[in-house]
Amino acid sequence: MNEIKTNPMRGVLCTTIGGVFWGFSGTCGQYLFSHYEISSLWLTCVRLLVGGGILTLLALLRNRDSVRGIFRSRRDTLQLLCYGVFGLLLCQYAYMTAISYSNAATTTVLQNLGPVLIMLYTCLRSRRKPHRREAISLVLALFGVYLLATGGNPTQMMLSSQGLFWGLAAAVAVMLYSLLPRRLLTRWDQSAVTGLGMLTGGIVLTLASRSWNDSVSLPIQGWLAVAAIVLLGTAVAFSLIMQGVMDIGPVRSSMLAATEPVSATIFSAFWLGTEFAATDLIGFACIIATIFLLAKSE
Repeated sequence: MNEIKTNPMRGVLCTTIGGVFWGFSGTCGQYLFSHYEISSLWLTCVRLLVGGGILTLLALLRNRDSVRGIFRSRRDTLQLLCYGVFGLLLCQYAYMTAISYSNAATTTVLQNLGPVLIMLYTCLRSRRKPHRREAISLVLALFGVYLLATGGNPTQMMLSSQGLFWGLAAAVAVMLYSLLPRRLLTRWDQSAVTGLGMLTGGIVLTLASRSWNDSVSLPIQGWLAVAAIVLLGTAVAFSLIMQGVMDIGPVRSSMLAATEPVSATIFSAFWLGTEFAATDLIGFACIIATIFLLAKSE
C-alpha cells in the first residue's frame, strides 16, 4: 500500500498540512493545561475514543472488509490490541502528559526522537554498527536532548524531570507505534488499523482509569480546543498523513511531517507567548535534522 504513488502534489500537501495540524493540536493541549483544570488522562481518553471512532467509521465506509477481517484472526486481534495499548495509547498519553509538564514545542521535538530509536533497534536486530548518517543522527539527537534539558549548562536542568521523562517516553511510544502494526498494515487497510487501534486503546484506558467519573467544566473556547485536538489533530491529521504516505511513500512523508515540531514551536511562541532560549532552538534544529538524515539513509 505504501508504494502506491498516485498523486505526488496531493501527497506533499496532505503530509505538510497533516503535520501542521498535529503541531497545532499539541499547542491546543498546552493551552488547555495552562488555563483549565483538566488531566492528560481525561484528554487522552477523549482523543482516542472520539478520534478512533471517527477513523473507524471512515474505514467502514471505505473498506468494510478490513474492519471485519482483523477480528476474524486471533493473531491479528491480539496484534491490534498490542498496537492500541502499547503504541497509540502510550504515545498519546505520554505526549499529552509531557505537554502538561513542559510545552507543545519541546514535547513534539522530543517525540521526534522516535526515528532515532527505530534506527538503533534496527541496528541491534541486524547486529550491525550504525552507518555514517545514522551515527551522525545519533550524536545530533543526544546533543539536542542535552541542550533542551540543560540549556548547555550540565549543572542545571532547564526542563523539568517530568517533562523530560514523558517526552522521552513519547519517543519510545513512537518507536512502538511504528513497529507494532507492520504486519497488520500489509494485510489490512491503514485507516482501519489506525482507527481500530485508537478505539481499542481508548476503551482500555477509559475502563482502567474510569475517566467518566472526572468532572470537566470548560467554557466554549476550552471545548473548541478539545474539538481541535480530536478532529484536526487526530481524525483529519491522521487521514491526511495516511493519504500522503500512499501518494509519495513513507520516506518523503516523514521528512515533510517535520512541519509538526516547526508549527508547534510557532504556535506556542505567537499564540501562547512561550519563550525559547537560543539553546532550545539549536536543540530543536539538531533533533529535527535527524529526520532528514535518517530518511536519506533509507
